[in-house]
Amino acid sequence: MLDRLEDFEDALYSANARMNLTRVPREECWVRHFLDSVLAHSVFPFGAQVLDVGCGPGFPCWPLACLRPDLRVDGLDSSGKMLGFLRTQPLDNLGTIEARAEECGIRGAYDVVTGRAVAPLPIQLEISAAPCKVGGRVVPMRSAGDRRLVESFDPSDFGLELADAVEIELPVIRALRLFPVYQKVRETPSRYPRRWAEIKKDRQNT
Repeated sequence: MLDRLEDFEDALYSANARMNLTRVPREECWVRHFLDSVLAHSVFPFGAQVLDVGCGPGFPCWPLACLRPDLRVDGLDSSGKMLGFLRTQPLDNLGTIEARAEECGIRGAYDVVTGRAVAPLPIQLEISAAPCKVGGRVVPMRSAGDRRLVESFDPSDFGLELADAVEIELPVIRALRLFPVYQKVRETPSRYPRRWAEIKKDRQNT
């Protein structure tokens, strides 16, 4: 596993010199990319089908799939450049989907839907809820600064209910990460997710 992580790091930063895949300096890769991606792996049930919304070049989907071979993980992103790189680093339990999250049409297919702060929390929940199965979990990876919003935002329109909010400190840089765990308690209404322009306009007016 360590060898695979080292190989991924080499490939990422070799490609990054040409393709601008990440802004994280190489010396911080293991903490800010690898470790950050797997901090909350314990909230992912054994054998779960996982969707990573907005995975970029592979975070958190690639480290999660590497660390947890029991999971089946799909990385979803609209950037062919990002997924093009990710596809050069295959794992048996990792797939890729090239699409915009609000347009992909996936509904009720995954046990866990996650993503690393791909948008403001209400938007991330809207684009993450539909792909999740009833009884599954949406677990956005957020910073500690989102705690007040997590506590105040009502996700019930999307069929979600806040079940827990797990805080874990990222070692070395001692940054506090927040992992709100939303249970999918009913089907997401068919009108969600909305088109991106409508989502953005609505959130700007609130």
